[in-house]
Amino acid sequence: MTPKPNSFGPLSGIRILEIGHYIAAPFCTRILGDLGAEIIKIEPPAGDPARDWGAKQNDRSLWWSVHARNKRSVAIDIKSPEGLEAVQKVIASCDALVENLRPGALARLGLSYEVLETLRPGLVVAHISGYGQNGPERDRAAFGVIGEAIGGLRYLTDHPQGTSDLPPVRVGVSLGDSVAGLYAAIGVLAQLLGRAENKSASCHVVDVALTESVLSLMEDMLPAYGALGQIKKPTGARISTAAPTSAYPTRDGRWLLIAANSDLLFGRLMALIGRDDFASDPELSTNSGRVAQADRLDAAIAEWTRQHDANDAARIVAEADIPSTLIYTAAEIVADPQFQARGMIRKVTDAEQGTVLHPGIVPHLPDCPGAIRFAGQNLGQDTDDVLREFAHMTAQEIGRLRSEKVIT
Repeated sequence: MTPKPNSFGPLSGIRILEIGHYIAAPFCTRILGDLGAEIIKIEPPAGDPARDWGAKQNDRSLWWSVHARNKRSVAIDIKSPEGLEAVQKVIASCDALVENLRPGALARLGLSYEVLETLRPGLVVAHISGYGQNGPERDRAAFGVIGEAIGGLRYLTDHPQGTSDLPPVRVGVSLGDSVAGLYAAIGVLAQLLGRAENKSASCHVVDVALTESVLSLMEDMLPAYGALGQIKKPTGARISTAAPTSAYPTRDGRWLLIAANSDLLFGRLMALIGRDDFASDPELSTNSGRVAQADRLDAAIAEWTRQHDANDAARIVAEADIPSTLIYTAAEIVADPQFQARGMIRKVTDAEQGTVLHPGIVPHLPDCPGAIRFAGQNLGQDTDDVLREFAHMTAQEIGRLRSEKVIT
């Protein structure tokens, strides 16, 4: 049995149904669950495919412990009439529904807006899809990487033009899915607030597209193209709009990120590496001048960093109060005292995995911080409890559904 939701978190008392799979919708509900909402995750009898993703221990996904934390798992065949009826009864007690099926799939399952309004007037319904709920591409298949490509990110994460024949580099996590999940969480909260203020009885819809979520991050890509016809180019480790900012090699084969892209910081860094000639060069006195001569600057900075081991170089630059860091692996993240002090490295007890490290809760809300109440559950662990509590089904009715393989 899953522990019942408690009063930790500002969303305590909010109940959200998730009909999601893979990443985007589950990421949205994880954020909301961390902040106190009660999350009921509806899974098919075979389970969410993400249960099998990532590194494993005891033949179980470690990521699942995080991805499904604070969620009650209900394994039910929603495509069957009996399963749909049970889910409809649960929806009647919920404040929001989050899904990432193909556009129109929720209605085809028997959960159209008209049905949802009847079940729960004022229900917030959040859709996450590749291209959105309307438009000529709405029915196309998509995952996060597709959103990253169409939204412009994959083009910008490529190697600088002319430097490599390798494919464009992917961000190391499913960023498009996660960003869409964050926007969906914002949309759910906005609609819940609006519902409380306006007292409207109609469904409150949130429509999030992977492509649009990524595009919204693209800084000056659109205005520069619209006004000047410029196409924003990949820059590798640099930033196209400010310099010097890059990753610089150290003597022991690591990389040190240095971001000295203000007039004050530039002068401080040049003094540190013994290049007063650069500090006094009028062509480098402005950011635009430094961007134009980024090759020259980066060569001089790299000449200095190559003379030092990574830890020494990082300490020297940090002591000069210049934004800088080594590139962290998981080992450095776990050892980092700032992450530890802020509660971002959590030891969570997982019933199947033992103690598992989880990332902490973001955003930090010091007065009402939320909680990791429990790790990702076994498939169908909460089916009986949820159907009894919210669908008001008897043990005999639940047993019949199980014998007919409607639930597991």
